[in-house]
Amino acid sequence: MTKMKICGLTRLRDIDIVNEALPDYIGFVFAESRRRVTPEHAALLKAKLDPRIKAVGVFVNSKIGEVAELMNAGIIDLVQLHGGEDAAYIHELTRRSRCPVIKAVHVQSAAQVLAAEALLCDYLLLDAYHKDACGGTGTSFDYTLIPRLTKPYFLAGGLNAGNVKKALELQPYCLDISSGVETDGVKDAVKIKEMTRIIRNEGYGRPMAEQR
Repeated sequence: MTKMKICGLTRLRDIDIVNEALPDYIGFVFAESRRRVTPEHAALLKAKLDPRIKAVGVFVNSKIGEVAELMNAGIIDLVQLHGGEDAAYIHELTRRSRCPVIKAVHVQSAAQVLAAEALLCDYLLLDAYHKDACGGTGTSFDYTLIPRLTKPYFLAGGLNAGNVKKALELQPYCLDISSGVETDGVKDAVKIKEMTRIIRNEGYGRPMAEQR
């Protein structure tokens, strides 16, 4: 069953929306981005989050101590690394905290994806490559570049109600959605509800009636 992640939450209203929709994961962005939140604000949002939803912290080449502190404080339940974090970085991070690690790959080739899979991470996140950004660009990528993988992967990159069924055909572990459920740069309750309906009822997710 493909899971669902809504990334880039910034407002208490966003928390109200996802508590109603009940995605499996949400994302707080701590890297430089228009969706960036401070650790203090993320703690406030997490306190209001339905405990059935796991919070993912998104980082780009952050100091290991800063990431581990958020993990050990319970502000995030998983860490998503979107920069050039290497094997040594991930090893030290996992030594300091037991939170699962998602390693993002800005897909340009199958070999690149396989190299990332060899790292000490629990999941991959496959996203579109953009030379000036590390995710959240609203652009997709060529799914034929995805090799056969043994690790579960999150699939991101320009997902919206118009193309999510194609993404579901790949049967990824989780679909990671951000700009595709926004209007004028903020999370849209109607779009999130529609995206939830599609994912839960298109053969790979659980029907909405079974969410609660």
